[in-house]
Amino acid sequence: MSRSNAKPFVSDKREAILRAAIKVFAGKGYFNSKVADIAKEAGIADGTVYLYFKSKDDILRSFFDRAMSDFISEGKRELAEIEGPEDKLRRIAQLHLERLGADRDLAIVFQVELRGSTKFMEEFSAKGFADYLDIIRATIAEGQKLGVFRIDLKPIIVAKMLYGALDEMVTNWVLSHKSYPLAPMADEVLKVFFGGILTK
Repeated sequence: MSRSNAKPFVSDKREAILRAAIKVFAGKGYFNSKVADIAKEAGIADGTVYLYFKSKDDILRSFFDRAMSDFISEGKRELAEIEGPEDKLRRIAQLHLERLGADRDLAIVFQVELRGSTKFMEEFSAKGFADYLDIIRATIAEGQKLGVFRIDLKPIIVAKMLYGALDEMVTNWVLSHKSYPLAPMADEVLKVFFGGILTK
């Protein structure tokens, strides 16, 4: 096999392991899952998993890092083509719910399994999560400079509030075990976020 043919094989194998891990973690729970379960789901030998990942923790870490990297890259590409900060926030919210709403197993791992350990929460919040919040914060700060958003609010606090609202929509969707489109909830969240709940 040539070198050029070997690279896609490695990539496909690693991808197969990650996809299998998402399914296993979502179905059995991270702490109840074993590397052997992941290997079986991926249709490979247990030892093959260790050619690509050091441990079960490494699989979860790699999954999170890649998922956040892909999401942030996609978000930056789309936001670069949007002018108004209000429209940018709307698209951020839509992307958040679209991505997780399209893959329930992915949503379960993000909303439930990643939060089962303080160690994971501390580690992951310092990586992709912080980058994601910064995109929202920067968008809000941009809106303040343009006079679109109130200037008496701290951008990072507002960013966390928006993330928290979207996060709750996903968590409720996962725990409800109901099948309904998640993406439309973005409009409901932003309706309150932009307009509040008081009548004028």
